[in-house]
Amino acid sequence: MAIPTRTRPVAQQGRRAKEDRTRDSHSFATRPYDLVKEFVAALIAVSLLTVGLAAIFSSPDEPAITMAGWAEAAPNDVVATAAAELAGTSTSASYGAPYNSAAEGQKVLRAPLQKWGGVRIPVDSAALVLAPLTQARADAPTMAALATWRSAAADTRIGWATAYADALGKAPDGNPAAVAAGSYGPVPVLTRSFLDVALSGGLEGQLTSSGNFYGGDQTRALLLLSDGAYLEDSARAQHLGGDQWGMMNETGDYPGQPWMWLYTFWYQVPPFSTSENADAQVWALMMVLTLGLMFLPLIPGIRDIPRLVPVHRLIWRDYYRDHPRRPGQAH
Repeated sequence: MAIPTRTRPVAQQGRRAKEDRTRDSHSFATRPYDLVKEFVAALIAVSLLTVGLAAIFSSPDEPAITMAGWAEAAPNDVVATAAAELAGTSTSASYGAPYNSAAEGQKVLRAPLQKWGGVRIPVDSAALVLAPLTQARADAPTMAALATWRSAAADTRIGWATAYADALGKAPDGNPAAVAAGSYGPVPVLTRSFLDVALSGGLEGQLTSSGNFYGGDQTRALLLLSDGAYLEDSARAQHLGGDQWGMMNETGDYPGQPWMWLYTFWYQVPPFSTSENADAQVWALMMVLTLGLMFLPLIPGIRDIPRLVPVHRLIWRDYYRDHPRRPGQAH
């Protein structure tokens, strides 16, 4: 009786024969190979390429504006800003929410959106000047000026600061030394001491030390800096002014973020370019455009534009030529 045998398929037999003929890897010729040398060479090449491309195409890395730099570059502006903060006439003092209740702020269709947000970051403009002076190791005249300021009535203090701020505006180049005599109370001493603290570099930490545990809150420092003229002048010198497409640009003439053009574009055209509520209006318009983009497939008429104006068929003409539409078939 014949015993049945199990045979391999022809494909498996061929594969097994090929495997049997494959030479062992140890039998191949070898040569020395320095992996570390290749890594170092690649690292140097990539580093040189990166530095070269960065030098040609990257935008300049301008140093940040500091309070000490502000005081050194524009000391008269620091004094004028301090006087305005004490008088409560600075931009931040009259900004409204979220810093104070001085104004209703931005509106859309008469709805005070900014006011509805509430005062979530209360900032006293006078405290931007008085707090650093109190925390610093001030001299005797400064301590006496602080005591005089605190003991006076609110109307008296505002009168002193407003008079001094107006006098600075009339002085040549806003020079405190050229201010006409007047009833300014302790304000001249306070503003001069404030300038000294800024020049010493102590203003930086004292303004950012409050606000959170880590002391990195730049809100008060930025409000104080933006209340002066130095920050805006520096921004405009770098082509970063609002009417220079602001955040669309990087430092200098370098192009900025192209994905922000649609938002900043509206600030350049009427009625937004002349409106006091431009921020809220542009935000509302962008929300409407965003919702329109989200619900585009559901908007009658607009959703039919690709069918009525079949530009896509021109772009994909090869496909539509090879796949002609049959009667009754949606394409």
